[in-house]
Amino acid sequence: MMSRSKQWLSWIAILGLFFVYAGDAPPGVNEAHYLAKAKNFWDPSWCSEDLFVSSGKAHWLFYQLFGWPTLFFSLSTTAWIGRLIGWGMLAAGLARLSSQIRLPSAAAPLVAVLWVAGIQEGNLAGEWVVGGIEAKVPAYALVLFGIAELLRRNWSATWILFGTASAFHVLTGGWSVVAGAIAFLYLERIGTNGEQVRQPFFRPALFAGGLISLVGLLPAAAMSAGTTPEESVSAARIYTYFRISHHLLPSAFHFDWFVRHSVLTIVTGLFLGADWFYAENSRRSGIVALASFAAGALLISLCGLVVGMLPAVAPDLAAKLLRFYWFRLADAITPLALACSITGLLSSYASKLPAEPDASIWKRIRSSVQRDLRSTCIIAGGIVVVFAIYHAGRSTWERVADNVPISHSNRLLGLNRSASYWKQRRTMEDWIDVCRFVRANTATDAVLLTPRHQQSFKWYSHRAEVVNWKDIPQDAEHLRKWARRFVEVFPMELSTMRVTIRYDRLRDFRRRYEVDWMIVDRRVVGPQLPLVQVYPVGEERNSTYAVYRLPTINDSPQNETVDDGTRGERTNDSSPDSTP
Repeated sequence: MMSRSKQWLSWIAILGLFFVYAGDAPPGVNEAHYLAKAKNFWDPSWCSEDLFVSSGKAHWLFYQLFGWPTLFFSLSTTAWIGRLIGWGMLAAGLARLSSQIRLPSAAAPLVAVLWVAGIQEGNLAGEWVVGGIEAKVPAYALVLFGIAELLRRNWSATWILFGTASAFHVLTGGWSVVAGAIAFLYLERIGTNGEQVRQPFFRPALFAGGLISLVGLLPAAAMSAGTTPEESVSAARIYTYFRISHHLLPSAFHFDWFVRHSVLTIVTGLFLGADWFYAENSRRSGIVALASFAAGALLISLCGLVVGMLPAVAPDLAAKLLRFYWFRLADAITPLALACSITGLLSSYASKLPAEPDASIWKRIRSSVQRDLRSTCIIAGGIVVVFAIYHAGRSTWERVADNVPISHSNRLLGLNRSASYWKQRRTMEDWIDVCRFVRANTATDAVLLTPRHQQSFKWYSHRAEVVNWKDIPQDAEHLRKWARRFVEVFPMELSTMRVTIRYDRLRDFRRRYEVDWMIVDRRVVGPQLPLVQVYPVGEERNSTYAVYRLPTINDSPQNETVDDGTRGERTNDSSPDSTP
C-alpha cells in the first residue's frame, strides 16, 4: 500500500500526464455541447431560442455541480475549472485503484499512460475518458473508486460509488453496476472456496446506491415522457440509425475497429493470466476481482453485438435497445485491466532484479532475463509499453502541432482533413471573428443559420442557431424536431453539406425560425451568393466565412429561379425517421 506522501506524488504525476495528453485549449470534444447546456441550465435566458440548449436536461447533477461557474466566468474558464476537477478525480481514482491492486506508487503513472493509449488505439465504439469535461468524466472517476473497493470485496462502498456514478451519467454508472453484479456472482458465489465467507448481495448499501442513482435515472427517463409509442420509436431510430450510429450500431463500425478491439481483448486476457500466475499471493485476489469486472464489461459488449443483429428482423426494437451504449464500458475497462496487469508484471519483475549497485539498469535486466515464459511475458509487456508511449505521444504531438482546439480540428470536423497548420489556424481565427461579429451586431435572442461543419457557434457568439449536426437533443420531442430541421436546412439533395439558397425556402426559414442572418462556409458554398452580404464588408476581412441576410417577402422575385441543386424536390420527403 502507498504512503500518504507517495499517493499525493502519484496523483500529481497522473494529473500532469492527463494535462499533457488532453490539455488543448477549450472547447474540447463535447465541451461546447455540455457547457452550453450547463450555462442555459443556470441562466435560462441564455440562447433560450436554441432548440438544443432549451431541450431536456438529461445530466441534471452534472449541470448542477459543474454549470454554476458560467454565472461568473467565461465558458473557457469554466471548461478549465471542470477539467481540473474531472482529471483530478480520475487521477485520484486511478491512484487508489493502483494502490488496492498493490502496485508501487511510482508505477501508477505507467498505468495511466497504458490506459489512455489502450482506449485510444483499442476502442470498438469510439469511447474516451480523458479529454474535455462532460458528465461521464466524474462518473468514470467514481467507477474507478468503486472498482478499488470491489477489489477489497467492500461491496457496500462499491454499490454506493457506482450509484453515484449513475447520478452523474446513468449509462456509465448503470453498466458498472451490471458488471459489478457479474463480478459479485463469480467472486462470492462461483469462485469461492470453503473457507471464504459468502457476502450477501442484497444489502442496505445496494438500495442506497439505487436511490442515489435516481438523480441521474429520473431525468434520463423523463426524456421520453409524454410521447406516444410511435414517437418514441421514431426518436430512437433517428438517434441510433441516423445520428449516433458510429457509437451504437455494430454494422456501422469499421472492420478494423473489430480487429483492434479483439486484439486488445485477447492480449488483456493473456496478460491478466500471466500477472496472476507470477504474482505474489497478496496480489492474486485483486487481479481476479479486476478480471471479473472486466469480464462483466466484456459480457455486456457481447450482448450488444447480439442486439446489433436485430435491425434486420426487428429494427424498431433494435433502435430502442441500441441507444444504451452497450460497448462503452468495455472500451474503457478492458484497457484498464491491460494497464494494471502489464504494470503488475513489470513492477514485480523490477523488484526482483539482482542487487548490483555498480551495474546499469540495462545490464541488470540482461543478466536477469532467461529463456522462459516469464521472460517472454516481460519482453512482451515492455513492447506494449513502448507501443503505448509512442501512440499517446504521437496523438499529443499531433494536437500540439495543429495548435487549434480539437473541436476546430479538420480531422474531427471532417472537412479538408489534410489542411496545413496555417490553414487550420486561419480558419479557426476566421470562425472566431465571424462569431464575434454576430455577438456584437445582433440582439441576445437572435437566431442564425450556421454552417454544418462547426460545433462552437454558441460558445463564441452566445447566440442561438436553428440546427447543427453536433448538438442533438436527447428528449424525444426535441430530437424529432432536430431531425426535421436538419434535413430541411441541410437537404439530402445537397448531401447534407450546406444550406439551400432557394429564396422560397430561405423565406420559409425566416418565417418559421425567426432567423434573419445566415453564416456560410465559403469552402463549401463558394465566394458569392445571390443574397445581401452583411459581413465582411468594407475593410473587414474574412477569407473563410461570410454572413448574408435572408430574403424578405419584398425582395425581388426574380431570384426565385436560383438553382442550388434542390429544384423540384421536397426536403420533407427525406426524413431520417425512415432510415433502416
